[in-house]
Amino acid sequence: MLGQTGPIFESERNNTVEIKKRSVLQSILIKLLGPDVARDVKWFNVVFLSILHAIFVWSVLNFPYIRRWKVILWAVAIGGMNGFGITGGVHRLWSHRSYKATLPLRIILMICFTMAGQNPIHDWVRDHRVHHKYTETSADPHNAKRGFFFSHVGWLMMRKHPDVIRRGKEIDMDDVLADPVVQFHVKHFSILKMMLAFIIPSIVPPLLFGEDWFWSIVAICVYRYCCSLNFTWFVNSAAHLWGYKPYDKKINPSENLGVSIVTMGEGWHNYHHTFPWDYKAAELGNYSFNLTTFWIDMFAKIGWAYDLRAPSRQFVERVIMKTGDGSHSISRLVTK
Repeated sequence: MLGQTGPIFESERNNTVEIKKRSVLQSILIKLLGPDVARDVKWFNVVFLSILHAIFVWSVLNFPYIRRWKVILWAVAIGGMNGFGITGGVHRLWSHRSYKATLPLRIILMICFTMAGQNPIHDWVRDHRVHHKYTETSADPHNAKRGFFFSHVGWLMMRKHPDVIRRGKEIDMDDVLADPVVQFHVKHFSILKMMLAFIIPSIVPPLLFGEDWFWSIVAICVYRYCCSLNFTWFVNSAAHLWGYKPYDKKINPSENLGVSIVTMGEGWHNYHHTFPWDYKAAELGNYSFNLTTFWIDMFAKIGWAYDLRAPSRQFVERVIMKTGDGSHSISRLVTK
């Protein structure tokens, strides 16, 4: 018995250290996410996202930008493609049905979205439809009333609120599940995600451009991936907290230029939540800050995108005058 005392005590000491480490993490997360975090936290996601962003910070500070400019350009190109898959595909097409797309375009959008390395189309659309139907309530997956951190990334670190799960089951997803492109994506999601989001984009620079393997993997799997994730999350956080409300002053979603720039036009959020069926997700569809609208319009010219939906100008103006915060140019002209 005496011979076993040392190892037992050592094990107890290790357990005590582990408990202390966890308690420190819990206390930090409790401040960021709220008092229920201890039982609701997803520790794997916390650790994974923390490590990913730590490596991202290191890569930003140490990347050989001048010598590896080809890799950077490739990462930007991949980011642009996966960005269009999110904004023009899973968001404006599959979530809101703001326009229709032919089979070739839906395949392109599916591939581009899968390159983003996010959740399956079905899950993404369901959560987004719940978000719009129950914005800023307990049923909103990334409820902005719980603060910037929660709406940005914290919601991914916790189990869903029971109301989110309950309302998610009530969402009609038949239209999405009926799409054979979505069916293929969901069926082969894991392998498609690994190949299209990480493996293939990472091996292209070394094989075609003679670039360094290490920096290619860092640029695609860390740098580009982190930027893509955070740009998407900014729509849930920053665009729900800061900006003007020219269309509906009673809701949190706001017009945020910065978010629009990094998300190819998704930051005109007060407009989008007021007119969610508009394929432009913005009033004017300015291509400078709405590249998604540009690409949809280009595909419309060749007939691959059609039945583009948008409210009439007269209807938009009536809404501006009735519920806007007065920041729109039309409101200012009328008041003068």
